[in-house]
Amino acid sequence: MATSRRLVNWMLGTSVGALLVSTFYPVARFISPPDIPEASTNQVEAGPTNDPELLERGFKIIRFGNEPVILVRVSDSDFRAFAGTCTHLDCIVEFQKDEERLWCNCHNGEYSLQGEVVAGPPPHALEPFKVDLVSKGSGQPQTIVVSRV
Repeated sequence: MATSRRLVNWMLGTSVGALLVSTFYPVARFISPPDIPEASTNQVEAGPTNDPELLERGFKIIRFGNEPVILVRVSDSDFRAFAGTCTHLDCIVEFQKDEERLWCNCHNGEYSLQGEVVAGPPPHALEPFKVDLVSKGSGQPQTIVVSRV
């Protein structure tokens, strides 16, 4: 009788322990997920120089890894790239062709075409990126390559 009681107590104890572990382990993993390094990107192809979006709007938002970058077409041979989020509250900036400025519509922040703050609440300039024009072959438009400075 004593051995069967001990067996039942052991089974109940281990099943309660297993229930607690199976409940709290996933919660603990959710609260503190493992550190997974993000893939780093050093350069990205933004498309050809005759991209219709660049010709029409004068700018294009491209993905640089997991962050947005704004690519601005200043002239046929002058392209500039900056971090695509406002330094105030991380809203996406856009290029206003007629005003020749980068503008954040969240709180009316303005940046020059050099990325410097002109007006509004942004605390500092946009991070610049390097832009290179790469030839793919004769008769083909050049490709825009954006990389970190």
